[in-house]
Amino acid sequence: MAETFIIERVQTGVRMEKRLLKVLKAFAEYKDMTLGDLLEGIVLHAFDGKAPFGDDSLRRIKDLKKFYGLELDSAASHKLKEHKQAGKRHDK
Repeated sequence: MAETFIIERVQTGVRMEKRLLKVLKAFAEYKDMTLGDLLEGIVLHAFDGKAPFGDDSLRRIKDLKKFYGLELDSAASHKLKEHKQAGKRHDK
């Protein structure tokens, strides 16, 4: 029997690129898991220096990225700049 870990989860509000979130949600749905469970798995793998996805998952993610128009990759991770929202005032 697999080992079980008792944990405490907390609710968090994070901002994320819109299309990236759509791909994550769709992939979580495909894997029949929650978005939180998917993110926990990705982070735990990354913390161990391991790839979180196998070939089949990467093919599915590639399809989802195409479907949602997500052209970003890891090279963009430190180059993202949020679009200014219409209607916001920037008084000087």
